[in-house]
Amino acid sequence: MKAETVREQSVSESSARPENDMGTRERSRGKAAHNGRAAGRSRARSGLYALYRKEMADHLHSGRFLIVLALILLTSYASLYGAVSNLSDAVASDSDYIFLKLFTLSGSTIPSFTTFIALLGPFVGLTLGFDAINSERSEGTLNRLISQPIYRDAVINGKFLAGATIILVMVLSMGLFIGAVGILKTGIPPTAEEVGRAAVFLLFTAVYICFWLSLSILFSVLCRHAATSAMLGIGLWIFFALFMSLVASIAAGALYPINDTATVGQVLDNYECQTMINRLSPYYLYSEAVSTIMDPTVRTTNLILPQQLSGAITGYLSLGQSVLLVWPHLTGLAALTAVMFAGSYIGFMRREVRSR
Repeated sequence: MKAETVREQSVSESSARPENDMGTRERSRGKAAHNGRAAGRSRARSGLYALYRKEMADHLHSGRFLIVLALILLTSYASLYGAVSNLSDAVASDSDYIFLKLFTLSGSTIPSFTTFIALLGPFVGLTLGFDAINSERSEGTLNRLISQPIYRDAVINGKFLAGATIILVMVLSMGLFIGAVGILKTGIPPTAEEVGRAAVFLLFTAVYICFWLSLSILFSVLCRHAATSAMLGIGLWIFFALFMSLVASIAAGALYPINDTATVGQVLDNYECQTMINRLSPYYLYSEAVSTIMDPTVRTTNLILPQQLSGAITGYLSLGQSVLLVWPHLTGLAALTAVMFAGSYIGFMRREVRSR
């Protein structure tokens, strides 16, 4: 009996052992897969961070960046000088929101800071990204970069994040510089709402310049030579800043012609068509949004009819109300930036980078 019992136990143990071994192997494979995924995520983060640090160092130590920074600081100081020189006359007519006038006032021959940024902001973004990819390809460093144990998309992500960080730091530095010098010159501290409006303005500026950064990176991916991508970016910059309003006027005049016998409805249709076409331009979106945020007296971004003014209460809009007016502008700029970067991302991931 004892011998039979021992044999039965040994048979049952031998039959259960394969199942236990199979479960152990499955658990070990699952653990290995989990460890592999964790190692991959860690490698992706470390590779992206390494490329981000490399691009940041390249930007900060390049002579091109120092020249752009000096140009921006010079224009900021010039616009601040023009605003301070005319500040007393502006305060005599309107003593509210003095701090915001440092950003919006212009001198006799010097444009305001907001005008300078609308014109020169794209130059900063184009400078940081026009040779992001094609210079690496022409110099032969892109092949060695891709051969490293990192994910391929870390290259394009690291370049964009480094450029966006530089833009954000530059915009914040300009805002703090103008605010500090303005407070020292006037001796009047800003109110909480003025600080909030200035912060929203700087946010719009950062997103606006990041759009041009993403556009320049897209041209850098699509074009083989850096000069070609730079010329394309500069051409679009000049078109949107100088000629877009002319194109909108011509198109609106062709679709909704206005003559001496035009009715009010035809004039309104012409204006709405011009506005719709102009809002396809990031320069127009940014300028319209900034003028609304930095001027609390602006109550709408559309045309106001005389009958709408009758019975209206005069006064300033609060910060929240002004933000509601320009929220579509910020969403549009952010969407354009995302589309441009998505195009550069897809183009880079699909492009052959091996040497020929």
